[in-house]
Amino acid sequence: MGQGLENVRKIYLEGIAGGDARQAVEQYTGHRYTQHSTGVPDGAEGFLAFFEPFLERNPEREISIVRMFEDGPWVFCSAYQSLNGGDAKWVTTDMFYCGSDGLILEHWDTIAAYVEVTDTKSVNDMVGGPSTVDETVDTATTKALVLEYTKQVLQEGDATKLDHFVAVDLIERGAVIGAGREGLADWIGSDDFGSYEFLFNLIGQGDFAMTYGKRHVRGKDVAVFDIYRVSGGKIVEHWMNEEEIGPRENWGNSGKF
Repeated sequence: MGQGLENVRKIYLEGIAGGDARQAVEQYTGHRYTQHSTGVPDGAEGFLAFFEPFLERNPEREISIVRMFEDGPWVFCSAYQSLNGGDAKWVTTDMFYCGSDGLILEHWDTIAAYVEVTDTKSVNDMVGGPSTVDETVDTATTKALVLEYTKQVLQEGDATKLDHFVAVDLIERGAVIGAGREGLADWIGSDDFGSYEFLFNLIGQGDFAMTYGKRHVRGKDVAVFDIYRVSGGKIVEHWMNEEEIGPRENWGNSGKF
């Protein structure tokens, strides 16, 4: 485990779940903390301006990290949050850039309401599935497959190429996407998919890879994390977390990207 990944884990579990936001942000971030969660200003004080009131509003916090991996200075983290006895349930996906000392320098995220498994289109849990990286799988191969899938299928909107990249019995965990490769094909061909406008970043470790990019859906821009698990040369599991990008005048920083 790299120091960057450990610092991300600690800022989540100590600073947010544990409630010690000031100590965590001062200990685990570096000389700058550039923020892309649009409701949160830059810097440690911006983090505290958001999270200190958050902690007061939500004294009961059940927060668990469900999936993490790292790729050089980049760290991916996904968490499930149940607040105040389940009054609100969220899925967060976060990407961090860390310095050579492992301290966090930059952060991107999407936050979406947790959809109960009985209400997902695939009837699969949004955050379920394997959480441990299989490091016997070659990271470069995983990332190359996901990159070509993103370019040839998502950016070109061409579901006819799915069989080159995706297993027929794909475990689909995107709440709005149907089960299997067929469900994914139906979604890509629908107005709910829209268009995949650009890929901002791709990171991976072992059998996992993550992309962060932007789709345009029904006249609105959407920031989206797609997380993939690869086995036998195909994508066998997919998670998705997306968030509509609000008006520029409501941003507290330079924006989602």
